[in-house]
Amino acid sequence: MLFAHDTTTALAWLAALVNTELEGEEQLNTPADLDDLLTTWSMSGRRLGTRAELAEVRAVRSRIATAWDATEPAELAAIANELFADHAGRPCLTRHDQQDWHLHLTDSEAPVASRIGSEAALALTDLIRADGLDRLQRCIADDCTAVFVDLTKNRSRRFCETGNCANRAHVAAYRRRRRAAHES
Repeated sequence: MLFAHDTTTALAWLAALVNTELEGEEQLNTPADLDDLLTTWSMSGRRLGTRAELAEVRAVRSRIATAWDATEPAELAAIANELFADHAGRPCLTRHDQQDWHLHLTDSEAPVASRIGSEAALALTDLIRADGLDRLQRCIADDCTAVFVDLTKNRSRRFCETGNCANRAHVAAYRRRRRAAHES
């Protein structure tokens, strides 16, 4: 295992959050959309279900998205440190839902954006400490800008899971090979 379970889950969750806005297409349009996303990812704690809460989450999402543009560990550390400064509260060990013991940097009554920001800071810290900056990837499909976290042992993943990109690329390559074979 590369990372603790909570780090692996947090990194996947952060990629899913970043992917809620791709190429200007917003998928978190309403508080209900946010609630659905938080429920899907088992984000614990208080939810207000307001437009202000949605705006705060979108703002922290934009800051988290910059992690995928970092090219040096120091850049990623700066992002994590900013998130810690703005969102970390009082650390506590907790268990909830089907998750075993893990660390939260805010209590369950903190605003959703703060809980997301502190979780992002902690996950990015683990990534930096494991020399894993290259695990933050963007899909290589020509028509996709989605992000993902490559948690494969040999760091070989190249496509996201949001738009069936790998399958589409493989089918296109197969068709090119077939066409080339028929033309020769």
